[in-house]
Amino acid sequence: MLNKLERSGGEAVVQYLDSNLRVVKPGAFVRCAVTGVEIPLDELKYWSVERQEPYASPEAVMMRLTGQVPKKA
Repeated sequence: MLNKLERSGGEAVVQYLDSNLRVVKPGAFVRCAVTGVEIPLDELKYWSVERQEPYASPEAVMMRLTGQVPKKA
């Protein structure tokens, strides 16, 4: 569970574990490794333990696994 200190501003540094994560440096968000979008820590659902990367969505996970590049708007 994240406490108020861990949620306070800026980008967090996180260690991604099998079914949990450990906040190494407190912050409010992490960046998706594929899209670069900010993901609030309390909304983070997808990550790779092997690659130590967070993902914003299942689609971002599939892009990483298949080597696809996100489309620019």
